[in-house]
Amino acid sequence: MLTFNMQQDYARYTPEDQHVWQLLYDRQINLLPNLASKAYLDGIKAISFTRERIPNYEETNEILSGITGWRIEVVKGLIPNKEFFELLLTKRFPASTWLRKLAQLDYLEEPDMFHDTFGHIPMLTNPDFSNFLKGLSAIALRFLDSEMGVEMIARLYWYTVEFGLIQDPDGLRIYGAGILSSSGESVYSLSEKPEKVPFDVLEIVRRPYIKDKFQERYFIIQSYKELFDSLPTLERVLEQELAEV
Repeated sequence: MLTFNMQQDYARYTPEDQHVWQLLYDRQINLLPNLASKAYLDGIKAISFTRERIPNYEETNEILSGITGWRIEVVKGLIPNKEFFELLLTKRFPASTWLRKLAQLDYLEEPDMFHDTFGHIPMLTNPDFSNFLKGLSAIALRFLDSEMGVEMIARLYWYTVEFGLIQDPDGLRIYGAGILSSSGESVYSLSEKPEKVPFDVLEIVRRPYIKDKFQERYFIIQSYKELFDSLPTLERVLEQELAEV
């Protein structure tokens, strides 16, 4: 089994680090009750994240593994596609341990541990969502030799796991980690400014994603089961699209 043999050195977090976590946590937790998916809000309670301190990964893993069998795998930062999907396939989510500084509260080029934990980990308590991630990884590993295939899978990951919206019973809500960890995009994504369209695998894999500004279009799922059930369609679409390249 792939392992990076890294640990979270909790004692290295400074008072400034704890303060940054508290500022980020407070800002988002005050916004999200009327914006985030119920699955996310239930998840953040289930894994016991609080404003008082940066999450301890050992404690989080004990809770999370008891709910869906997932765990956090400590990594230095962004990792290659193969290693990334191999971790997800074995129900381990890669997360860094470094935290942004006070001067970086609003923008980072590379995801930090606030994005990795606050944004992603609560959703891993949802069985359909976490099974979607695992199934998506199995497909990704099949297409690793195809640059275009990997790009198409990255687009689906981007428009769902990072920037997805869901039609909850109480209205349109956020489940994508890239939105949930951003105060500006949390408000913007549900405003009238961006386009919002139904989830469509073919449209998504044909649409390049945006990294340097808020998204222009968001895709809406009706349930997390819809995500999981879309995996056979993804395989079929990838085979068809790549056959035409």
